[in-house]
Amino acid sequence: MKLHSNIIGEGKPFLILHGFLGMGDNWKTLAKKFADEGYQVHLIDQRNHGRSPHTEEFSYKLMAEDIQEYCKTHNLEEIILLGHSMGGKTAMKVAVMFPELLKELIIVDIAPKYYPPHHQTILEGLTMLSDSELTSRGEADEKLQEYIEEWGVRQFLLKNLYWKEKNKLALRMNLPVLKEKIENVGIALEENEIYPKQTLFINGEKSGYIKEEDRDLINKHFPKSNLATIKGAGHWVHAEKMDEFYEIVIGYLKNLA
Repeated sequence: MKLHSNIIGEGKPFLILHGFLGMGDNWKTLAKKFADEGYQVHLIDQRNHGRSPHTEEFSYKLMAEDIQEYCKTHNLEEIILLGHSMGGKTAMKVAVMFPELLKELIIVDIAPKYYPPHHQTILEGLTMLSDSELTSRGEADEKLQEYIEEWGVRQFLLKNLYWKEKNKLALRMNLPVLKEKIENVGIALEENEIYPKQTLFINGEKSGYIKEEDRDLINKHFPKSNLATIKGAGHWVHAEKMDEFYEIVIGYLKNLA
């Protein structure tokens, strides 16, 4: 699986994995800031997302293997791996399957527990867009508004639009497979999967994805973990409170250097 990526900067390899229905480019602004600190940032599109290949298969085991293969292809060792939401689940799986690959692990607003499917309305809206003859991004936003009120969420999703041909917009993600395999997005780490090295979890105070009662489970799978909470932030903590998020990550990495 040859994953698409955008590589920014030179230095220590720093891989960032986006969330469900996202793409690497969602992290471009932060990637430039990390690159200025001496990191080579790899903004990766996971399978069935962005410009990476579409496949019928979609699981965290496969996506972790994709990252291992990516590191081999690019001769990367001792990587810093950061994942948000679905990307955080992939990063956890990489850590327990290929711990030798990692120097640092950062998980953003997701726990190693099971999450029931909760993207149904978003997937309905995207299906409607996919079935429509779209000729402008404004038209797509207007249609999507019937399903999703939050402007920020719509803008995040509309980044998936591209000009498939003249005057015809289409979505980059593999929507049919993502809908079919939606149950796989929320699966938990297996009981015996443990990553013994240092891990930083970051969550948004208002998010609800990591609850107080999840701490024990996090510590069970990641016994050397710390949790940093960003006040006033929701699930897209890195976008909502970018400066605070950046300072926490850089501070953590510099302390361990």
